[in-house]
Amino acid sequence: MVPVFFLACFLAEAQGAAELPRIDRLSVQDVVFRQYLDDVEMGRRLVYARYPERGAQEIVRELTIYSYLPAPGDELFLISARCNIYYDAIATLNRWGAVPTLSPSVPVLLPSMPGIFIPEEAQSDLERLIFSSRGEDAGAAITVAGAAGKGQKFRFIPGDSFSPNERFFFVYPGVFRFPLNSYRLTSPFGMRVSPISGRRSMHGGLDLAAPEGTEVYAARDGVVSVASTSAVYGRYVVISHGDNWTSLYGHLSALAVRLHDRVKSGTLIGRVGSTGQSTGPHLHFELRQNGKAQDPKKLLRAKNE
Repeated sequence: MVPVFFLACFLAEAQGAAELPRIDRLSVQDVVFRQYLDDVEMGRRLVYARYPERGAQEIVRELTIYSYLPAPGDELFLISARCNIYYDAIATLNRWGAVPTLSPSVPVLLPSMPGIFIPEEAQSDLERLIFSSRGEDAGAAITVAGAAGKGQKFRFIPGDSFSPNERFFFVYPGVFRFPLNSYRLTSPFGMRVSPISGRRSMHGGLDLAAPEGTEVYAARDGVVSVASTSAVYGRYVVISHGDNWTSLYGHLSALAVRLHDRVKSGTLIGRVGSTGQSTGPHLHFELRQNGKAQDPKKLLRAKNE
């Protein structure tokens, strides 16, 4: 995990994107664009060559943000390549939860350093995923003018980038959504020491901690194929999504659907609890193919290759 550090400088909240340094063309004929490329080169050197010898606070003081109105035909990956800056830095600064369709009337903010911008409050599934994997309470809020509205507060992690799962959620949105709007990942998919038995065993899903009664939503359109109770999962729901894919939601305190109900992605299906074999309120969430639990990264990638 890349250590988390925070940008010390502030941009006035009254300042809008139009008052940031503005790039008119992604061409070396544009003086401001040439300056931006110089800033990017310096930023990359600071992050990758001189960090951590120079303190992170000193490095991020050199961060600059530019504004660019997209030209016809522009798209994120082209801009990223032309600017020599990773697309995840651009995406998280602009708060895009998926690959955007750019508008010539909406400025794109371009950071001069690679890294991940984490907003004060997560709104999209992607931001919630980023939030849960990097922690929520270290450091102080910073303000970036013109970012998805005036005075947006972020945390900045220099040199960080999307994980494979985050990259998938950005490139292929809407295949599966996270079943909770707010959560803390307490146990990932894979081998672990079971908190119940104390032995190493395979954990076939994600454990997402949340307060008792938190709303649980369907991860994708489908039909409820199980709405029951078991000794292991407690109250639980299984939704069949077609193509041999299912999702499972365990340890619920209450069910909000019945067997054979047809649900849409985002339909309320139950509430977080601690029923069955559970050490505290959380949702056990699985995605399965042909009845076998799959690592979400591999499952989602295979679905879209």
